[in-house]
Amino acid sequence: MQDVFTKDIKRLLMEQYGISQDVYELCSQCEQSLSFEFRKIEQIAEYNQYKVLKAMQDNGISDRHLGSTSGYGYDDIGRDAIERVYAEVFRCEDALVRGSILSGTVALATLLYGILRPGDEIVAVTGKPYDTLEGIIGIKEVENNGSLKDFGVSYKQVDLLENCEVDYEGIARTITDKTTMAMIQRSKGYAFRPAFSIDTIEKIVKTVKSVNPDCIVMCDNCYGEFVETREPTQVGVDIMAGSLIKNPGGGMALNGGYIAGRKDLVARAADRYSAPGLGKHVGATLGSNRWIMQGFYMAPHIVSQAIKGAVLMAAMMEHEGYKTCPHSKDHRADIVQAIEFGSPETLRAFCASIQAAAPVDSFVVPEEWDMPGYEDQVIMAAGAFVQGSSIELSSDGTMTPPYIAYMQGGLVYENVKLACMLATTKLRRFK
Repeated sequence: MQDVFTKDIKRLLMEQYGISQDVYELCSQCEQSLSFEFRKIEQIAEYNQYKVLKAMQDNGISDRHLGSTSGYGYDDIGRDAIERVYAEVFRCEDALVRGSILSGTVALATLLYGILRPGDEIVAVTGKPYDTLEGIIGIKEVENNGSLKDFGVSYKQVDLLENCEVDYEGIARTITDKTTMAMIQRSKGYAFRPAFSIDTIEKIVKTVKSVNPDCIVMCDNCYGEFVETREPTQVGVDIMAGSLIKNPGGGMALNGGYIAGRKDLVARAADRYSAPGLGKHVGATLGSNRWIMQGFYMAPHIVSQAIKGAVLMAAMMEHEGYKTCPHSKDHRADIVQAIEFGSPETLRAFCASIQAAAPVDSFVVPEEWDMPGYEDQVIMAAGAFVQGSSIELSSDGTMTPPYIAYMQGGLVYENVKLACMLATTKLRRFK
């Protein structure tokens, strides 16, 4: 029976998508070679699923928590329950989880502006942060735009070593008793390096705290949730933030972001989110509770689907001679797969293949454009149910040498598998 189904699948792919026998067999061979990696991904998902289930059961989640509020949103029991569930799963004291936090970048800005004060110092301990944070911190030379620099917050940076490893000695030299916050970016951003594992984050925390025990360690956790069995707040990170249209939203949250960590720090961020004295008490959910709660429930499984797809894409691109980061056999700490193409034509072709595999807007051909918050033109493939959702299959990259694509997401493994075969087929035309 299995052979009959295999023949039917192969015939459909050949007739409907133009996949050759050679590409189909390559994909099958790569899948077989990745059985150990796939099993490990599934075990991590199983562990994390039990964590989420237990938190929802511990907090007595019922249908009454899935309702909606309007206006000020006082006493929204669903919103409050979601935040308790997040805090329990992330093993921290408190969380702020809101659909009205517009994005991961806004969550990070809310955290930074809520906690830092004039005269404070922030040190980026994992190199230059993601592009969209440059204007927030004040790295870009733009005066009076409301950056932290405009408000008297100073900034230092500890670059990574040449091998892209963390410079622990550099961190120890740069952090002083005057440093207010050390900032970790877990994911790679637009850098051709591995994401930082929880073990690495733990070592960074210990290094910072050994110099200044009072220094607040924060983490940009975007793309990292549920990739490993522990989260940054379980290894000493004081506060972290992320996006609900990435991993923790499970492809169901329509928008939003979260901040989680120490109760006092979450409270300060909440006062920035709303207003001092109002904090977490206001914020109508407008029907979002069901999608945020159910998305969090789905997140461990959805993240595993995305990672399995990324591993398969890495294996197939490696076979075709492209450099990947991480390698298909490497340990993973986020859902992002970087592939170096070396030319604008092949980067465009890859993004076009990702778009063609999408369930939404598959007919669109992506082109590079001046995307807000980025210095260079960006090409982005994103045929998603939720605009900009990068837990859904998507790919983007800057149109600058060496022309690297950053693929992430995939609600369904089979969808990413199709993208792998389409990309391989299209890229072979350039050889």
